[in-house]
Amino acid sequence: MKATRTTRKRRTEAGIALLIAIFILLLIGVVAIALIVSSGTESALAGNYRSSTNVYYAAAAGLEEVRARLRSNNPNSFNNAPNFLPPAGTPLGVCTPVYVINPVGGESITPWNSGSTYADSEFGQEFAGICGAIPSPSPTTQSIWQSNPLNTLPFPGPLYKWVRINGVSELSLNLDAFPYDTSVDPTLLYYDGINSRFNDAATGYQVLEVTALAVLPNGSQKLLQYLVAPSPVILPPFLATLTMVGKPDNSVAFSPPTAAGNPGYDITGTDQDTVGTCGPGAPVHAVEVFNNVDQGNIINGGNGGTGMPVSLRSKYVGIANPGPDVSIMPTVPTSLQSPAQLEALIQTIIQDADVAIPSGPVTYPLPTINGSALSSATSAMNSSNPMTIVVNGNLDLTNWHNTGYGLLLVRGNLNYDPDASWDGIVLVVGQGTVTGSLGGVGEFDGAFLMANTLDASGNILSPDFGITTMLYGPNMGGAGLRYSSCWIAAAQPTSGYRILSFHEISQ
Repeated sequence: MKATRTTRKRRTEAGIALLIAIFILLLIGVVAIALIVSSGTESALAGNYRSSTNVYYAAAAGLEEVRARLRSNNPNSFNNAPNFLPPAGTPLGVCTPVYVINPVGGESITPWNSGSTYADSEFGQEFAGICGAIPSPSPTTQSIWQSNPLNTLPFPGPLYKWVRINGVSELSLNLDAFPYDTSVDPTLLYYDGINSRFNDAATGYQVLEVTALAVLPNGSQKLLQYLVAPSPVILPPFLATLTMVGKPDNSVAFSPPTAAGNPGYDITGTDQDTVGTCGPGAPVHAVEVFNNVDQGNIINGGNGGTGMPVSLRSKYVGIANPGPDVSIMPTVPTSLQSPAQLEALIQTIIQDADVAIPSGPVTYPLPTINGSALSSATSAMNSSNPMTIVVNGNLDLTNWHNTGYGLLLVRGNLNYDPDASWDGIVLVVGQGTVTGSLGGVGEFDGAFLMANTLDASGNILSPDFGITTMLYGPNMGGAGLRYSSCWIAAAQPTSGYRILSFHEISQ
């Protein structure tokens, strides 16, 4: 009886192993399917992220190319693209955009054409009610990726299609900019870069809007946008027409023309010259030095100079009138407190200069650059297009019967021909010497600063400045130096286009 009952019990358990095996296989299958689905989802997410990242950086590359090419000292500057941007001194309008295009494989890119593949529909959305249709055709230029040698590379460049450049106004941005007057008007925006103020065309720089569209072969698109404006290099305040830097006693020497040799020569701190909408302001000192010994050297002679002719001292006027108006600087700006600090400022000017003559490393003894070489290197310079020019040597202006505009930095000796004129800022910083003996009728309008910061081998002096000298011959011609705050403002150097805002535009 017991054996029979045991046999029946074992028969009821038959097949349980098969069920367990089937259940385990089913579980494994479910897990496998889940893993496959999860892997596919992750792959899709990774692909989407990769596409999003690639198209983002393609659009950013277009923005950065344009930002770099807006600078006049860029080898691929838009100044080299005929009829692309307005002439220097003429602003770019809100409703007159220009485009940098980047076609691939011979495709046609016409953003102004609403029926084209890469139409600029964003323009109509952003400027609805302000501008009409985009001018057709709008001015265009090719991306640098379409020029040799980049167009011969075995791989494509950034896949942006176009970059639009246009001016902006309070109205187009729907923003009340400084000065805040609660009105939103169509006046073009300008940015001074120092006080974060807008709408001052006389002392500021035009704000530009830069918009880039990138499209990948898989259809991914991205629109990015900058607001940019030039950012000025912060120079020390010019509180005198002529500033001769030198902290120790007996650090300047001054010999102007004599009364008999040139009775018309003077240095005046009376502000003059209207440039555009900029008008003259308050007077400044005629000459400024750092101590009373050098003040005496300027007026009475000393340290190798002859000083101001007694009969002409009344012509050296500014805040003090009658003259001679030779002031001691009350507070020395940080950049003028030591040769090293001034050289640090000078290096920022050099790095962002429009022209450097000669180009390449500075060699000692310094070479001498003549007026012919200066003219050749500054052919684009005019009153509407002031430039920052660095002369890495001595500059001899003999027989240079021209007028320069902008900032002139001379690292060696400046030999002045009074037939030449300069409107803007002249810095003779390095060897810090000025000479001249010829006749002429030219003048400097703006501000003039001198400092001896380097020894004869180009090493920075420490801790004090060396001797700064302006030694003219007794019969040298010229009208002298005249202060002009307007030309100082027009000649301010810039350190590239600063990004004022950045955002991604939803599509």
